[in-house]
Amino acid sequence: MTTAPHLVRAHAKLTLTLKLTGVRDDGYHLIDAEMVSLALHDTLSFDPQSDGVTASGPFSLGMPTDRSNLVARALDLAGTTAHVHIDKQIPHGGGLGGGSADAAAALRWAGFGTSDDELRRASTLGADISFCLVGGRARVQGIGELVRPLPHIERTFTLIIPQLAVSTPAAYRAWDALGGPVSDGPNDLTDAAIHVEPALAQWRDAIGRRCGVEPTLAGSGATWFVEGEHQNALTDLVGEGATVVETTTVSDDVAQGRADHPLGDPPAAD
Repeated sequence: MTTAPHLVRAHAKLTLTLKLTGVRDDGYHLIDAEMVSLALHDTLSFDPQSDGVTASGPFSLGMPTDRSNLVARALDLAGTTAHVHIDKQIPHGGGLGGGSADAAAALRWAGFGTSDDELRRASTLGADISFCLVGGRARVQGIGELVRPLPHIERTFTLIIPQLAVSTPAAYRAWDALGGPVSDGPNDLTDAAIHVEPALAQWRDAIGRRCGVEPTLAGSGATWFVEGEHQNALTDLVGEGATVVETTTVSDDVAQGRADHPLGDPPAAD
C-alpha cells in the first residue's frame, strides 16, 4: 500500500492563455496553453481501509460522489481503492480544474509520477489532469498530455466566481459550431463560453467597470480573473452571488506536495 500522506492538497489550475490549434480525427481539440497552479486548493483525505467518495465544503453541493467522480476513476486507473473525503474549496464548472486537480491528487497518492507514460495515462481521464500532476507553471499542448514546465513566477490573481457553471464539452461544441473563432485576447474559448452561457458577458462587463481592466475567462468558465489584488473593488458583487478570491501562484514543489506554501492556507473566500 502507498506510503503517501493521509492528507493531500489538490491545487486549482488557472489557464492564463488558451489557443485552440486544431481538432484531431477523434474529435479532441488540440491546445497551446500556459497554465499555473494556485494556492487555492481542495484537501483530500484517504482511508485505504474503506471505499467511496464523500465531500464537504462551500462547493461540494451537486458534486457527484458515485463511481463517475474523477477521483474514483483515478483510483480505478491506478488499480487501488480508498475512501476519499474531499474538502471542496474549488468550484466545479468554474474552469479552475477542480475535478482534475482532485483526480491528480488521487493519482499522486496512489504512486503516479510525471513520466511521459504516466501523463499520457492520466490524460485519458481528463485533459487537465496531466498538468495538475506536474503543477507549477507550464506550457501545455496536445490535448493536454504534453506538459513542459516553465520557471515559476510569483503572481497574484483575483478570481470572480459567479453562481454559474459552464460545461467544458458544451463550450468546445459551441466553438466548433461557431466556426472555430480565434480570439484577439488570451482565451480562444471566450466567445464559445458566452454563447453557451450569455450571462457571462454581464459579469465580464461588471468586473471590468470595477477593476478598470477587462477580465480573462478561466478556461471554459465560469470564473473570470484579473491580475493583482482587486477584492475591495468587487465587494458589491459578493452581494450579487459571486465568490471573490485573492490567491497566488505556487511552484511545482508546492503543487506536488514536496513543499508547503510559504503563506500557508489561502484566506477564506468572500
